[in-house]
Amino acid sequence: MDIKQLSPASTFVIYLLMFIGASPGSTGGGVKTTTVALLILWVVAMFRGKKEVSLFNRRIPLSNIREATILVTLASAMIFVFGYALMLTQDFSFDDILFETVSAFGTVGLSRGITPDLSSAGKLLITLLMYLGRIGPLTLVYALGTRKHQAHIVFAEEKIPIG
Repeated sequence: MDIKQLSPASTFVIYLLMFIGASPGSTGGGVKTTTVALLILWVVAMFRGKKEVSLFNRRIPLSNIREATILVTLASAMIFVFGYALMLTQDFSFDDILFETVSAFGTVGLSRGITPDLSSAGKLLITLLMYLGRIGPLTLVYALGTRKHQAHIVFAEEKIPIG
């Protein structure tokens, strides 16, 4: 099937599925199905006025929600940065570059046919993004982050208006 011949609506759904990726423990990339499910549960809980997220009579810790939010934010940032770098170094349409970028992050293997025509810099960027998408942005942060012993200081709480 020629991916380039898909309608914009179909391509959009493929973007979404590639970004979500596989389930935890699999060899696929993406942000993972459980991450997206947890964020959806969090949004539903907020709309219902609940302060906690629960599923099957189990409370989901706030740390899980925080990690899921950070993961999706970092993944989006990676796609943005790598996509921008590809747009600067390659002469292809926005749609083609975005598709290649999201596909590489999700380690999907789909292409709109531009991969063989990428420059060496473009192929290097796509390869690096495939690797980062496979290990996951959160794993990368944990691996590179240094854990320093921090003093137990508790600051005053301040509510910030959102939206």
